[in-house]
Amino acid sequence: MIIAIDGPSGAGKSTVAKAVATKLGFNCLDTGAMYRSVAWYALEHGISLDDASSLGDIAANRPISFGHCEGDPVPRRVFIDGEEVTDVIRTADVDRSVSTVSAHPCVREALLEQQRRIASEGNYVIEGRDIGTVVFPNAELKVFLTASNEERARRRVLQNEQRGVGSVDFEEVLADILRRDELDSSRQNAPLVAAEDALLLDSTGRDIADVIEEICERGARACEA
Repeated sequence: MIIAIDGPSGAGKSTVAKAVATKLGFNCLDTGAMYRSVAWYALEHGISLDDASSLGDIAANRPISFGHCEGDPVPRRVFIDGEEVTDVIRTADVDRSVSTVSAHPCVREALLEQQRRIASEGNYVIEGRDIGTVVFPNAELKVFLTASNEERARRRVLQNEQRGVGSVDFEEVLADILRRDELDSSRQNAPLVAAEDALLLDSTGRDIADVIEEICERGARACEA
């Protein structure tokens, strides 16, 4: 079974997806980390973010994998081509680059194949931008999670503070979120949009535990159907 959680940057998708997966005993796949890994690899090796061919080659030929602790369905480590990138893919440079990288159709096509391969191995909660519309259009449960611009920026700043990675300047983070929204929603290939049959959830002002519980309840019913 697949639970697809889509939504814009900073909406809380990763937090919610990991909690839902843990509660339901599913595996969890953070597709954003995959695009971030490609972006980091390109920056690290001096590859232009406009070089679609080279970026597509990275996505197709540099395997991305996740590390799990025993008994934990949520991945805690990220690797590309065998190199751990768990922390370095959360820097401000990668934040600014990932939407440009993910707009290239060849990158999306290559990572789509990896995502489908990984998810074929069991029950998954998968979060991203086009999971319910493109990657898994037949997912048993689709969720589109969003929040106000200011709330998303506030959450991202807090997350960056806790991790010690990325910008903690509210205005800078807000501007980056708005820029990414525009890029993600206007790209020709797999733009950010809610699936027609998605459950729409605005988490602004809501206790995140309530959001998680609502998705779990819907997921449990979908399992029984």
